[in-house]
Amino acid sequence: LIHFFVLFIIFVFIIFCIFRILAQEVSKYSTVPNVTSYIAASYVKFLESAGARVVPIMINKTVEEYKTLFNSINGVLFPGGAASIYSSGYQRAATTFYELAIEANKKGDYFPVWGTCLGFEQLAYLTSGKRVLSLTDTRGVALPLVFTNETKGSRLFSDFPVELMEALASEPLTENSHKWSVTTETHNNDEKLKDFYKVLSTNSDGAVEFVSTMEAYDYPIYATQWHPEKNPFEWTKPYIPHSPAAVKVAFYMAHFFVNEARKNFHKFASTEEERDVLIYNHNPVYTGRTAIFEQEYFF
Repeated sequence: LIHFFVLFIIFVFIIFCIFRILAQEVSKYSTVPNVTSYIAASYVKFLESAGARVVPIMINKTVEEYKTLFNSINGVLFPGGAASIYSSGYQRAATTFYELAIEANKKGDYFPVWGTCLGFEQLAYLTSGKRVLSLTDTRGVALPLVFTNETKGSRLFSDFPVELMEALASEPLTENSHKWSVTTETHNNDEKLKDFYKVLSTNSDGAVEFVSTMEAYDYPIYATQWHPEKNPFEWTKPYIPHSPAAVKVAFYMAHFFVNEARKNFHKFASTEEERDVLIYNHNPVYTGRTAIFEQEYFF
């Protein structure tokens, strides 16, 4: 009986920690030939650092293929980048997984979604159904978070140590690499956004206040306009923070989201099917000399 219990626990932790990260179209400036899509390796490392395994979501698959994938994984991450959130393979895949997640959660099938930077913007557009972004001067700057009254009751920050929350509020630990934002005013005046997401933090570019962290009221959907994954894993830009507190922020963010995925019970039909699609089947390429990412997976 004791041996069975141990094996069961190991099995649970294997199947409960598989994420999909959404790929996106490569930039026209890419120097890597014969590829159409990519995932920055820092997002993979971000999830793996908290005990998850990763499967890439390839763009331009059919809805039926995405539905099959959805029923095999435990969560999905929409990464940052430069793809169109209105018309692209990234947008079409994100739309399908967002809709599947909403439907599943309504039925009691707990399925978490995370959006970072571009992923944040994609989620805002999918929820609102309108173009809700405004230009901000936020490309290449690290900022402290301005927490709202909603933070204390949030799920996302519930396990953060007090000293780390204090550091987040006083030190520039969150790196921003975006030119588009959801302003606080837009969020408050858009009924769909306001009813769906609670704002956990804001920031300002000196002229415009924008939403920097949010979580859904009724769904396990989370979004940061800033980049937690860059702090420990990206070194190409001088404005990315690498202090001990900055690295801890990344860990606690990853730890939270992976724990959310452990509440999901999806699994692959077989071990062989699972192994065939894991990110381990692909090799990251060092791109730090020419790109903003240290390493990328190309497909």
